[in-house]
Amino acid sequence: MTGGGWADRLRGGADRGSVTAELAVGLPAVALLLVAVLGVGTAGVQHMRCAEAARTAARVAALGETDGEVVAAARRVAGDRADVQVSRTDGWATVTVVAELPMAGLGDVLTLEGRATAWVEP
Repeated sequence: MTGGGWADRLRGGADRGSVTAELAVGLPAVALLLVAVLGVGTAGVQHMRCAEAARTAARVAALGETDGEVVAAARRVAGDRADVQVSRTDGWATVTVVAELPMAGLGDVLTLEGRATAWVEP
């Protein structure tokens, strides 16, 4: 026999909705994976910003600038919401920068920190 018989047509009809069902199951998993990858990437970038802000502020502190200028330098790099702490002991200046990572709909759920120490210039 040539052409499609009724059995061939029935088999084709049984497979008709399978692609839609597979897409309905797989698409949320792909979306969740994409959100997770973007979240990890954002956390990595923010962590690097905190570390760079701490290094920048420690260099400013090493030059003998005031704590206010050190904090301003750190916030220029890490953002205005960053918490900056400066301590000076025995000729060393240590700067700690802490920032919260906001997650859409979840609030601040991740705390990131950067710390740097520099020898104060004489």
